[in-house]
Amino acid sequence: MPKSSNKEREQRILDAAANLFVHYGYDKTAVSDIARDAGVSQGAIYLHFESKDALFESLLIREMKSFSEIWLERVEADPDGGRIVGLYKNMLYALSHNAFMSAMFKQDRHIFGSYLRKPNNVFHDSQTGRTQSTRYEFIKLMQEAGAVRQDLDPKVVAHIMNILAYGLVGMDDIVAPEEIPPLDDLIEGIADIMERALVPEGGGDTEAGKAIVRQIFDASRQQYEQMNETEQE
Repeated sequence: MPKSSNKEREQRILDAAANLFVHYGYDKTAVSDIARDAGVSQGAIYLHFESKDALFESLLIREMKSFSEIWLERVEADPDGGRIVGLYKNMLYALSHNAFMSAMFKQDRHIFGSYLRKPNNVFHDSQTGRTQSTRYEFIKLMQEAGAVRQDLDPKVVAHIMNILAYGLVGMDDIVAPEEIPPLDDLIEGIADIMERALVPEGGGDTEAGKAIVRQIFDASRQQYEQMNETEQE
C-alpha cells in the first residue's frame, strides 16, 4: 500500500506517539492509544506506518534530526559556540529540553522496553551505533584545530563527555528531585569544569570549531535522510 502524503497528519501521529512513549513506554503503548490521542482512526496510522516498530523508528529519526538542528542553531547563535565548552554546553541544553532524546541517550528501559531486545533495533544499526567513535573523531578534529588540549587522550575525553551527559539526564532515576540543583546551574557548572580541564591557552578558534561542527552536522543530516528513506521503502 502506498504511503499517505498527508504530512500534517503524520506529524500529529508522531507527536502523540512521543508523548505516550515517554509517559507509558514502548511496551504499554498500543497503536490504538496513539490513534486516539492523535485524533485519527487506527487505520489512518497504517496509511503512514506499516507497524508499531516502523512508527517508533520514524519517531526516533525525527527526534534525532530535530535535536541536531536545535543544537546547531544554538551553536551558531553563540559567539563562543565553536569552542569545545560552547559546543558541549549547547548540546546539554538541547538534550535536556527533549524528554524523548534524553531517554534515547540513556536507552531508558522503561521507555524503550522490549524494543531494545529486537535484533535490528536502531541502537544496533551500524549507522547509528557509532556515538562513542564519532565523538572520539570529533575530539581529534578539535585538537587539530587547537580547540582542545593536545596532551589529552581523545578517547578518554569522549568517554568522560558521555558520562557527564548521561549523568545529567539520568541522575533523577537515583537522586531525589529536591537534591538536584537547577538545570541551568548544572550545565554552567559542567561547562566551567570543562573549560578548566580541556581548553588550551587562548581558548581556541571558535570559527574553526563551528566549521568542524557544520561538517559533522551535514554528514548527520545526510545519514538521517538515508535512514528515513529506508524506513519508507
